[in-house]
Amino acid sequence: QVQLVESGGGLVQAGDSLRLSCAATERTFSKYPMGWFRQAPGKEREFVAAISVSGGSTYYSDSVKGRFTISRDNAKNTEWLQMNSLKPEDTAVYYCAADPDGNFKDSESWEYWGKGTLVTVSS
Repeated sequence: QVQLVESGGGLVQAGDSLRLSCAATERTFSKYPMGWFRQAPGKEREFVAAISVSGGSTYYSDSVKGRFTISRDNAKNTEWLQMNSLKPEDTAVYYCAADPDGNFKDSESWEYWGKGTLVTVSS
């Protein structure tokens, strides 16, 4: 079973950047597509970004496209989410996920989850 641990969250101002990391405990990390979701207070968990096993294909929600970049290093069992030009509406708990089965934009499709890291963007 893959265990995922996120880090890198914090309090920033609008327009700032943050880089989130997700470290996996298993070498099988390299076998799984990976993704990021976020959940704002009072809202449902929503898809942010996903990356293929090789890293050659990436996918983004419309709300973060052009501002966020997902990447991974299979040798380090780690994926990242580089977040630029942050907005107050990006405030949420960000979750790392692994091994989707089906629609990768649906949180129900993902098998493994981290506990999340909080990102707060002040205006």
